[in-house]
Amino acid sequence: MAVEHPPAAPAGEQTRIHDIGYRGYDGPRLGRAYARRSLYSQSLRGAYGLGRSVKSKVLPMLLFAVMCVPAAIMVAVAVATKAHELPVSYTRYAIVMQAVISLYVASQAPQAVSRDLRFKTVPLYFSRPIESADYVRAKFAALASALFVLTGAPLVVMYAGALLSKMGFAHQTKEFAQGLVSVALLSLLFAGIGLVIAAFTPRRGFGIAAVIAVLTISYGAVSTLQAIADVQGSSDAVPWIGLFSPVTLIDGVQSAFLGGDSAFPGGTGPSSGQGVVYVLFVLGLSAACYGILDRRYKKVGL
Repeated sequence: MAVEHPPAAPAGEQTRIHDIGYRGYDGPRLGRAYARRSLYSQSLRGAYGLGRSVKSKVLPMLLFAVMCVPAAIMVAVAVATKAHELPVSYTRYAIVMQAVISLYVASQAPQAVSRDLRFKTVPLYFSRPIESADYVRAKFAALASALFVLTGAPLVVMYAGALLSKMGFAHQTKEFAQGLVSVALLSLLFAGIGLVIAAFTPRRGFGIAAVIAVLTISYGAVSTLQAIADVQGSSDAVPWIGLFSPVTLIDGVQSAFLGGDSAFPGGTGPSSGQGVVYVLFVLGLSAACYGILDRRYKKVGL
């Protein structure tokens, strides 16, 4: 027995348009500036694990505490002994705590950029409305700001303790301001170096190891060469050797212009003229890091 099929409907009657509730967006277009600010605030919060899991908060908060506890101890001793001067100057504190700062940069620079590379989300950022320059500026500013908080908070503790100990207000305020300038330059330089290294590997572990290696090996090598030059009577070469390590660069700037004591062998810090070269090196290296990051992310976002 033959099966009868209903006649096929004309092609026009097979097409249906269903209204499932999609509506066009007619609100404000906030644009690149808003996206850049959002990326900055998100990255800054992420640098301390805010808005992330408890596990992500442990290391940055621990390092922040390690930075502040010695300053609080010095303040307590100064208040108890009624000292007339803090045992460590404001400009010297970050140099003394450089290992903690380097570890923080090594842990947070890859967190800021390596995950985006690993999960290939960078092109999504650049789809619209931001461009590669906006991404780089936001990440650079966020890590530099996080570092400034890390290095500036102990100085605030020291300054408050000095005023509680009734040390000279004008003198302490001047040294506190010099210390803030010093850590601002340090934050800018370390953030640039850390991000450049981390931006070339999608694996966070490799980024952490590379940042630690660059910061510690360069400082160890430069300090060794400076010591050799000083022993051999070439003290004039000591300041110039200091140009090749981020830590000694900051040390040279603050000893030349910010009233800091130099940690160079023999206490031979750079002169004012050499200090200008140090400042140019810090600013130039920071600008170079920004340029490298911008070129890197223009390629990644293609």
